[in-house]
Amino acid sequence: MPGIVVGIDGSTGSRQALEWAAHEATLTHAALTVLTVHPVMASPWTGNPLVDPVDVEAAEKARAVAEEAALKVTSQLDAQPSSVTVKALSGFVVPELIAASREADLLVVGSRGGGGFASLVLGSVSSQVVSHASCPVVVVPSQR
Repeated sequence: MPGIVVGIDGSTGSRQALEWAAHEATLTHAALTVLTVHPVMASPWTGNPLVDPVDVEAAEKARAVAEEAALKVTSQLDAQPSSVTVKALSGFVVPELIAASREADLLVVGSRGGGGFASLVLGSVSSQVVSHASCPVVVVPSQR
């Protein structure tokens, strides 16, 4: 998934990250991948993600919401990114974003997502992604 990958979770901060990423993809004629990760529990024995059928269904619903958000944001642009792809996964958010960064030219995340710790400058996901991503990362600050 070369180009720009933006992680979204339905929060206001991720919406702002999506808007920034879509605008940047338009300016640079890059492909845009919108990635949403439905978080799942870890196995107490292996630490691996436990993905139940209900998680697959939840990821599909998250994909539909992400597609709607991407369409709404890109329809407001004067020009379009070279392509827009929406992906939804079930798993651990940070490792999935870091894995996506291995093939991306740029990874975009919001400074705070759905975690609810508004007093933090960076949320736990954005701070971990900045520390471990394989490509440059843009953290879009939340506007209040």
